[in-house]
Amino acid sequence: MEQKHPLPPFTMETALQKVQLAEDAWNSKDPERVCLAYTIDTEWRNRTDFVNGRETVKEFLKHKWERELNYKLKKELWGFRENRMAVRFEYEYQTIDGQWFRAYGNENWEFDENGLMARRYASINDLAISESDRRL
Repeated sequence: MEQKHPLPPFTMETALQKVQLAEDAWNSKDPERVCLAYTIDTEWRNRTDFVNGRETVKEFLKHKWERELNYKLKKELWGFRENRMAVRFEYEYQTIDGQWFRAYGNENWEFDENGLMARRYASINDLAISESDRRL
């Protein structure tokens, strides 16, 4: 059985660890690595996209990082209970034409008993910024 530590139910320490592990994985921009944190039948809402299943997540992330260049993400734990978390995040990226953006959002996460994320619901807003306005 696949497991992704730390496992729920979460404590403050393990919830913070889980968020940091997610941030590190996403900053790798490696869809193969990132998708292993999700259940085979994971359910996502990402902006207006509904993405279901680990393999679909992998393809989604591959295309995401082909479009969002120089991607850098920061996540912050907002709250947690048992096997669920709320996370605030921001990330910056550049489009192929050179425009920089900062994306802000919130995610709700639900984990199975093996520490794999079964549900991820993300609300995200993008703001065009100049390169000199970058923070990450």
